[in-house]
Amino acid sequence: MNYTRFIVLGLLLVLAACQPKGTAPSAAAPTDASTSTAAAPATAADNSAPVATVNGTPISREYYNYYAQGLAGKNSVADLTPEQKQQALDNLVRAEVIAQEATKEGLDKEPATATLLKLSRLNVLQQAVSDRYLKDKKPTEQEARAEYETQVGLLPHQEYHVAHILVATEGFARKLIAELEKGANFSDVAKRESMDPSKTNGGDIGWLTPDRIMKPFADAMVTLKKGEYTHKPIQTQYGWHIIRVDDIRDVTPPTFDQVHQRLDQVVQAKKFKAYTDGLMKNAQIEKKL
Repeated sequence: MNYTRFIVLGLLLVLAACQPKGTAPSAAAPTDASTSTAAAPATAADNSAPVATVNGTPISREYYNYYAQGLAGKNSVADLTPEQKQQALDNLVRAEVIAQEATKEGLDKEPATATLLKLSRLNVLQQAVSDRYLKDKKPTEQEARAEYETQVGLLPHQEYHVAHILVATEGFARKLIAELEKGANFSDVAKRESMDPSKTNGGDIGWLTPDRIMKPFADAMVTLKKGEYTHKPIQTQYGWHIIRVDDIRDVTPPTFDQVHQRLDQVVQAKKFKAYTDGLMKNAQIEKKL
C-alpha cells in the first residue's frame, strides 16, 4: 500500500514539475483530494478523441500532449521520437491504473495523502498566478542594475583562508591552546587531536566568507589578522574550535553580465511578493495558531 502511494504521489509531482512556463495547468489541480488521479478525464474543452482509456476513464490528447512535451523538455510533441511518445503514453496509462487502485483502496482519503494533494494544488495554482501576473512585467535594464547594486552591497567584502582544530570539550581545547602558546605546531596538533575530517590537512578548511559558516565561528574569524589564532575556545553545535586565519583577501563580486539572468529572477520575485502582499492585506485572515 505504501509503495502504491509513493508511485502515485511521485507522478503528481512529476506532472507539476513538467508544467510549461507561463501556462496554467489544465488538469493537474483538482478542487479536492478525493477527485484527483494522475491522469484527468477529458473535459468539455477536449474535443479530440482520447489517446487511451483505462477502465472507462479517458486520457485526453490535450492532457497527453501537455505531459509528454514537459517530460521530454520539448516545445512540441512533434519533436519527440516515436519511442518517447509511446513511453509517455505508457507512463500515463500506468499512472492512471495505479491512481484508480489508490482511490479504490481509499488512499486519497488518508490524511497524509490528502494533505500532499492539497499542497500540490496550492503550488500549481500559485505558479499559475505568478506566471500570469509576471507575463508582461519583464525587468528593465535599470531595475536589474539597481538590484545588482543592492546584492553587491550585501556581499561580504573579504574572505578568509582558515584552519581549525575541533574537540569535544572546552577544557581540552584550552589545553591545546596552551600547547600552541608554548610553540606547538598548529597543523601537527590538528592532525593529532582534531575531530574534524580536515585534520588530515592539518585543519585547513580553505577559503570562507562569514555568511557561509556558523555565526560564532564567523564572529571569531573576522576578528583575527593573518597568522593569528583564537586564544579562547569557540563553541558551536559541533564542539569547541580553535580557529586560525592563514590569509585574507578581498572578494571580487561577479560582473553584472554574469548574473543578469539571476537578477531578473530576483526582481520578478520581488514584484510578485509585492503583489501578493497586497492580496494578503485585502484578504480576511483569522489565525488561530
